[in-house]
Amino acid sequence: MMSNPSSPHQRGASAFFLGCDDEEGNEDGGSFDCASDSPPERQIVVGICCMMKKSNSKPMTQILERLCRFEYITVSVFPEDVILNEPVEKWPRCDCLISFHSKGFPLDKAVSYAKLRNPLLINDLNMQYFIQDRREVYRILQEEGIDLPRYAVLNRDPDTPEECNLVEGEDQVEVNGDVFQKPFVEKPVCAEDHNVYIYYPSSAGGGSQRLFRKIGSRSNGTDVKVYTVGPDYAHAEARKSPALDGKVERDSEGKEIRYPVMLTAMEKLVARKVCLAFKQTVCGFDLLRANGHSFVCDVNGFSFVKNSMKYYDDCAKILGNMVMRELAPQFHIPWSIPTEAEDIPIVPTTSGTMMELRCVIAVIRHGDRTPKQKMKMEVRNSMFFDLFGKYGGYKKGKLKLKKPKQLQEVLDIARQLLADVGQHSDCEIEEKSQNLGN
Repeated sequence: MMSNPSSPHQRGASAFFLGCDDEEGNEDGGSFDCASDSPPERQIVVGICCMMKKSNSKPMTQILERLCRFEYITVSVFPEDVILNEPVEKWPRCDCLISFHSKGFPLDKAVSYAKLRNPLLINDLNMQYFIQDRREVYRILQEEGIDLPRYAVLNRDPDTPEECNLVEGEDQVEVNGDVFQKPFVEKPVCAEDHNVYIYYPSSAGGGSQRLFRKIGSRSNGTDVKVYTVGPDYAHAEARKSPALDGKVERDSEGKEIRYPVMLTAMEKLVARKVCLAFKQTVCGFDLLRANGHSFVCDVNGFSFVKNSMKYYDDCAKILGNMVMRELAPQFHIPWSIPTEAEDIPIVPTTSGTMMELRCVIAVIRHGDRTPKQKMKMEVRNSMFFDLFGKYGGYKKGKLKLKKPKQLQEVLDIARQLLADVGQHSDCEIEEKSQNLGN
């Protein structure tokens, strides 16, 4: 049954109207321990600065374990108590920082730490302020020429009353002169606020419904989640989206089922643009596919793929190579850049890891032709000339014999001439007997 909460005009939060869903939930995992038996004299320290729920999650621990396989990289996870209660001067030092905002995280302190220590940033911290504001996200997407759903912003600010012009109708709403027919979706400006509503036309019964985030096994609809690791790598999958109603699809182990998605060339370009525009190496965003077009409806910032060993291998490899490429020369570490592309997928096998076969290229001749075995020879016997005339060779000036009957006649002539070799001493036959036998 649909609930009917107060109208957009009556609720106090700022809102805008579009057709999209909200970001994914979290997943906890075990603690992370990265120790080396015999580390080299100089290590590049990669600091992990985020809330404990994120640093202990399964995707993070899986990726960090693989990152530690780089000989010159050590991982240092900042304790949550230190992040929340200690001044940044007392935070652990690092050469490279992986830090991102989530609920309760002191982003201001992380920005101050980055200014103090000047580490290599995997994800830009200042841009994470913009990611928390959906108005800024859409502004940046528009500036980059990225397709997004039609939307309008309603700012309930007494200082700018001209931006708060809302006219409600039975089957439509007008926001600052822009008309939106129902159904439409309303989202708060703050990306951390998940009070998202969909409004229905009278033909569908009217009213509205709050779109809940994924809780237990409840969900509905399908969307495309895209995860970048740098501008040249994007993993995509489809899964149940947090919509109205229904059940999340789960496997025998109780894990949510996700389906791999092949991105189009245009969608890959969009992934690159999103990664670069928001300066987030590791970045998740949501795609809507409709009528042959793809629209970016949300940018979630730092996001990892769940339950994908291939992605964990790829992500750690790309991040490790990125760190080494940027910092190895600075610290005079003898490391050479791998010759292969950084986004080559690595898959686990019984004997370790190996590259995934992308394609097989073959050159194949027509199936009704055997490989050509040509032999040129001169013929002088009248039987060959008679055969040439029989099939119109004199009229055409040339002759091709392909039919089985014609080829059999050539073979019969050759066999007859070879048989005659032993009976008379015809110099012409003896001269060419080797060719006739071939």
